[in-house]
Amino acid sequence: MISQRTIESFVGLFLFGALLALIVLAFKVSGLTTIFKSDGYYVTAAFDDIGQLKVRSAVKIGGVTVGEVSNIKLDPTTFKAVVHMNIKSHVNDIPADSTASILTAGLLGDNYIAISPMYSNEFLKNNSEIQETHSAMILEKLIGQLLFKINNSSKTTAENEGVKS
Repeated sequence: MISQRTIESFVGLFLFGALLALIVLAFKVSGLTTIFKSDGYYVTAAFDDIGQLKVRSAVKIGGVTVGEVSNIKLDPTTFKAVVHMNIKSHVNDIPADSTASILTAGLLGDNYIAISPMYSNEFLKNNSEIQETHSAMILEKLIGQLLFKINNSSKTTAENEGVKS
């Protein structure tokens, strides 16, 4: 017969293993760790404005996630945001002349990078750079520009009416 101490030891080991498995699962799902590196290749793109783009944001082609943002840095000479993307290895036929745009998921959702494939027979490979980029549309900037135009058009209308009188 198994002693009480042996049973308690097995239960303790089982609980420790279950707790360890839950911690690994939590880190894997949240993406907070780089222990589980996915195979792939790295591509860079420089943007004038990245908005609220973050590391681990999705990289999509046609709405399908094909990678993630791995790093964001500021280029000290051009003052552009250089975004490093990790593209999954099975997506190895992205044309080299593709464009990258920063889009928003919904009206107020997270930003992600959308790659639009073009027509080149050459493909992106490790450490390639996407030349053609389109920066993020910042809602605050658009509202500010709209208000500025409305304000200027009302001033111009008032000045024109004042000249006619």
